[in-house]
Amino acid sequence: MRATPIAILALVAALLIGCGCSGETATAPSSQPSSSAKTRAAWERDPDCKHPQGASRWACSVGSYRCQAVVTDRGWTVDCARPGSSIAFTVRRG
Repeated sequence: MRATPIAILALVAALLIGCGCSGETATAPSSQPSSSAKTRAAWERDPDCKHPQGASRWACSVGSYRCQAVVTDRGWTVDCARPGSSIAFTVRRG
């Protein structure tokens, strides 16, 4: 079943605006990478998540997360979400 353009726009808007919570808590630094760091590293390694030439937005799946990336003046802003959890990060242009 295909999503309607309104549903797609609502999803993109929700990901860009965010809910104000990430489902993660701050803890003391440790030698173990956080869930955010692991997801970001997986996103950067996944060939399906590479920036398509000329695209301003794209999406891919990383593990149980669905990620949407948007080109910004700082690089790429990436929002990944799954039920009950979301992660956001920026990848600076090299």
